[in-house]
Amino acid sequence: MSPEQSSIPRAEEEIVLKDEAGSLPAITLILGGARSGKSRHAERLVEQAAECGTYCATAEPGDAEMAERIAAHRARRGGFWRTVEAPLRLAETIRAESRADRPVLVDCLTLWLTNVILTEREIEAEVAALAAALRDAAGPVVLVANEVGLGLVPETPLGRRFRDAAGRLNQEIAALADRVVFVAAGLPLALKGGA
Repeated sequence: MSPEQSSIPRAEEEIVLKDEAGSLPAITLILGGARSGKSRHAERLVEQAAECGTYCATAEPGDAEMAERIAAHRARRGGFWRTVEAPLRLAETIRAESRADRPVLVDCLTLWLTNVILTEREIEAEVAALAAALRDAAGPVVLVANEVGLGLVPETPLGRRFRDAAGRLNQEIAALADRVVFVAAGLPLALKGGA
């Protein structure tokens, strides 16, 4: 494929996209599988719509491999982003950080839910608090989540409980969201609210 045929935008095309992006809806949910490109897509949405953003990271470095993943994400983000670590206090972080001129990107809901389950917090209460914070947010919020229900049924009770809770969480946030996008192989498919 020649450079002229490439589907990867050149710098001048990215500037045009930013100028045409307009504002983000109040709530955007980006779903996808592991390594689908959902985080990069979410980052681009915010970068095209604002001068700066808050990156609400929910991952915790439980082992060396996860620490490497977190470091790679941080290195990719650059100076546009202000990072806030919120492995559990997601609703509070959204309330504190959301502003009309600085969208919040939550990456990711699935890891946050894992943290909630492993610390034996009440899932329904935590999800209700999150939903209330999203409804009350002072600016746009973009949330990333894994779609975990497309694979095999987990072998363990904890795995099945997690899969079921993740499915319910995604449904609840999708119902609140103005825009929902499913990303597969780096390609976004609008499920709700247009492109």
